[in-house]
Parts: sequence; C-alpha cells; structure tokens
Amino acid sequence: MIEFSKKLQQLPQQFFAALVNKVNEALVEGRDVINLGQGNPDQPTPAHIVEALQIAANDPQTHKYSPFRGIAELKQAAADFYKREYNVDIDPATEVAVLGGTKIGLVELPLGLLNPGDYMLLPDPGYPDYLSGVALADVKFDTMPLQEENHFLPDYEALSADIKQRAKLMYLNYPNNPTGGVATHEFFEQTVQFAKENNIAVAHDFAYGAIGFDGERPPSFLQAPGAKEVGIELYTLSKSYNMAGWRIGFAVGNAKMIEAINIIQDHLFCSQFPAIQHAAAVALNEEQACVQELRALYERRRNVLVEEAHKIGWEITAPKGSFFAWLPVPAPYTSELFADYLLERADIAVAAGNGFGEYGEGYIRVGLLVGEERLREAIQRVAKLGLFAETVLK
Repeated sequence: MIEFSKKLQQLPQQFFAALVNKVNEALVEGRDVINLGQGNPDQPTPAHIVEALQIAANDPQTHKYSPFRGIAELKQAAADFYKREYNVDIDPATEVAVLGGTKIGLVELPLGLLNPGDYMLLPDPGYPDYLSGVALADVKFDTMPLQEENHFLPDYEALSADIKQRAKLMYLNYPNNPTGGVATHEFFEQTVQFAKENNIAVAHDFAYGAIGFDGERPPSFLQAPGAKEVGIELYTLSKSYNMAGWRIGFAVGNAKMIEAINIIQDHLFCSQFPAIQHAAAVALNEEQACVQELRALYERRRNVLVEEAHKIGWEITAPKGSFFAWLPVPAPYTSELFADYLLERADIAVAAGNGFGEYGEGYIRVGLLVGEERLREAIQRVAKLGLFAETVLK
C-alpha cells in the first residue's frame, strides 16, 4: 500500500488549481467565460527577449548544466538593474540568488531560516502559496491584517507583544496581490525599524514592482536605509516582461538569507536552462520601453474597469498598482457565494477574496488581464443581474 507522507497531507489545497477546474468545467460546456480570476499575463513576451533566447539556445554551450547558483551574466544583470532602477548596490557574488520563478524562493525560505515550530508573519489577505512554505517547513504563522482604512498596509503597532516576540520571518508584498495596495518609502523605513527592534527577517515579494499607476513608481524595500541588514527582495520577470511561463526570477539583499536560499537550491536544482538565464539578462539590461508600455496598458484597463463599475453603482476603489483590482462584494453575498454566482449566472470568473485569508472576506479579486472591451462586457453582464440599485447605464 502506497500512502502519502504526513508532510504531503499537510499541504494546503492549491487555491488557484480549484479555480481553474471550475472555469474549465464551464468552458467544456461551451460557455463564453470572461476569466478575470487568475494572474496569468495575456500579452506575449517582448520580441527582443524571445530572440535572445533563440540565439542562446542555438549555442551548444547553453545545453550543458548551468552553474548550480546561476550564470554570472544574470547575477550581474540583476545587480545592474537594481543600481539603475533603484540606486541600490548589490554584490552579484553574494547578494543574488537565481530562482526558477520567485514562488520557489518564497517556499524555500522558511526551510532555510526557521526550525519546526517557529513562527512567521504573513499578510492577510495574501498570496495563498506563502502557506506552502509554512507547511513544508513545519512552522507556524500569525497574520497581519491588511485593511482598506490603512491603505492595505499592516499596522505594526496593533500587533501583540507575543506576536512580535515569537516571529522570526515576515513576508510583505507591494504592490499587493490581491488588494492592489502600494507601499511608501516611509512604510518601508518603518518596516526596517520594526524588524531590527524585534529581530525579524523580512522577505519582500516585489512581483509587481514595475506596475504602478497615476505617475507613481512603487518603491523597492531595499531603498530603505538598513534594509539589507534585515531582509531581501524577490523580483520576478513574469509580470514585468510577460515571462510567466519561462519561470525565472531572483532574490537580492541580505547575504545570509541569500546563502540560505542558495544552499537549499544546491540540493534541489541545478539552476535554470542557461539560455533562459541569458534571455533574462537581456530583459534586465536592455531598453525598458516594453515595461512602460505594459504598465500603460494595465492602467488603461484599470481605468475602464473603474469607470464602468461606477456607472452601475458598484463603488470600487482604483488600485494603485499590480494588475489586480479588489472589489467589494454586494450584500448579502459572501466572497465565495458571489464568485460562484458570477460564474453560474454571468459566465465571469473571479477569485473569491476569502481564498486569500480571513480579511479577504467581503471582496473578490479581478485581474486586468483581458482587453478593454471584455472588461466592459463583464461589467455589462454584472449590470444585467440587477445587484446594484444605482445603475445608470443607458
């Protein structure tokens, strides 16, 4: 008899896999589903990055094993990127870890820094896969509520003395998934002080770092004085360069934390296909016009969504960053019931807010990952359900 290990049985259900199954069932039935539920970029990878991969893949040298900790070219590109974009100095030899997508680093980090029974701090609502690292490392966690009245930033002063005392590692994510909230330089300075006072390591998930709206550029955590003394930042090329399927990213910052990731990866991987690493270096090094064009595309989509929602009386707050919008659920629905209702009655797929944590209840997450006309159509479908009394559509 073959049985799953206790560790495997402790893993949380994959939230997005369940969502995909629901959508696929509707598609099999031949329904025209507008899928706003996932975070999969809908635009192609820029042509110059694809060309760089093609050229590199034709070089037999890239067919060999990569160095365990990634090629020097990519680590130098990551350091140069941070200096150019954020004026942050990074040592490519000791302060960069190459990752097969930053999800890997976020899941690995508790294994490298915590012992079974230790505590970490997680945002609520937050990216569900943070819990995978909790389960695999057999650690415990407390949550930091992210509430609209505080701009979806955690209130460190509201955390109990017990929580502060027992936490050894903290995750942050700005621009935020799922709320679209954006951090400030002042908040990151407070975070460094909080981490130093309480001896907590910080990992900032900067997945949506390039996507800020209304002329505001999201800051890097590492720009805060002393940030490298307490933490790291994880940057993926999935969102900024539409390279989600390429599975490439990196972590930068505190050398001890970077070494913890690298040691784990020495035992699990032999890094990424060298040609992909070369193409990633090209993406980071070359002209960034493609990134600005992508940011502008998401901002236009955001504006359409907000404008159309307001027309039907759905009072939503425009997100300041990321490619998600965090929409309040109308009474008397719960997040999950409303998400199911939209799929069943309007063929619109969204992510229920409670899937991101206790404080996600009362919201749904909508992705800005379809064209403007499909966003308009989605709101028109919602309008026909008669949920909002203030509808002023003509």
